[in-house]
Amino acid sequence: MSGNVTRRGAHSWRLKYEGAERDPLTGKRATRYATVRGTKREAQAELIRLLAVVEAGTAVAPDKTTVAEYVRGWLDSTSDLSPKTLERYRQLAEQQIIPHLGVVLLQKLRPVQVHDWHATLLRSGGMGGRSLSARTVGHAHRVLHRALERAMRLEIISRNVAHAVPSPKVEAAEVAILSAAQMADVLATLAGHPLHPIVALALGTGMRRGELCGLAWGALDLDGAVVRVERSMEETTEGLRFKPPKTRHGRRTISLPSNVVEILRDHRRRQAEHRLLLGFGRPGADDLVFALPDGSPYPPDKLSRDWGNVVRDKKLPRVMFHALRHAHASALIAAGRDVVSVSRRLGHGSPAITLGVYAHLFDNKSDMAAAQAIDAAMRGNADR
Repeated sequence: MSGNVTRRGAHSWRLKYEGAERDPLTGKRATRYATVRGTKREAQAELIRLLAVVEAGTAVAPDKTTVAEYVRGWLDSTSDLSPKTLERYRQLAEQQIIPHLGVVLLQKLRPVQVHDWHATLLRSGGMGGRSLSARTVGHAHRVLHRALERAMRLEIISRNVAHAVPSPKVEAAEVAILSAAQMADVLATLAGHPLHPIVALALGTGMRRGELCGLAWGALDLDGAVVRVERSMEETTEGLRFKPPKTRHGRRTISLPSNVVEILRDHRRRQAEHRLLLGFGRPGADDLVFALPDGSPYPPDKLSRDWGNVVRDKKLPRVMFHALRHAHASALIAAGRDVVSVSRRLGHGSPAITLGVYAHLFDNKSDMAAAQAIDAAMRGNADR
């Protein structure tokens, strides 16, 4: 393989070299061209790099697809994303990726452009030119990285430039939780309120919002004091749908506290009375445990709004509904439960995920237990 460098301007050079593909009729290698700005030495270095890429078999055919065209095409054709995730990816693509990188040719995208894009988003990437958080920029970066990874597998690009630039560092923040006293106060304050049963089950099991909204009576065994998590309700702009857990760990059986069992028994009785008044009959195995007054599904986003309203109206601790899950985990850790048990109850894919979220709650107990264990071991050695 050969190539040459020709001056085009004061600081511009044309590279001519042989590509990897051959003409099917003549058998000759295709001729490729590239333009480089800089010194002649830099142009020669780039030519050497391109020839090495061709020699290694990792060269890709020239393509004029832009970042915007590729990302939109990928999102339109992908089948391995849930509707909710796809909706979020489209939002990030249209609001954070395409306005800044969309016109760049996919094969011309360079690490420095990704680096500068991060800085722009952090400074003024939000609505009205407001700054974006490092977490949001990280989400946008992951969408771009995933799109480029697919393009690399399809040999549209030779490398994933987003891999060369780390996403902005997110400062770890302790999750907001309810204390044990606050948990009891919240339940006492909500007694008789429509949200009382679902809040009690959230605090008693650590179930996710979508899992609670998707729960059917057939998955609830009040006599056996267990609930089976078999599905979740997902809400997108196209409506509501039931979906199975993401992983096998999400499909789980959770033991119920006795007070939660009693609250749910009372809830079932009142729901049955209401359904009979409406002519629906008693709730069956497929009917939802938590539904709107007309029996229709309870949208997860509406649950969050209703929780926010009751927090304000009854002056409850100002935490999001998801904090009830965190409060459940916190209570288990405070009671001395090990990380594996907590992880299984929460439906995490791995205890490492649980530690990543709640490590600060384990620290004191774990360190104290470690000191006691080594003290016992050292005294045993001394005695011997």
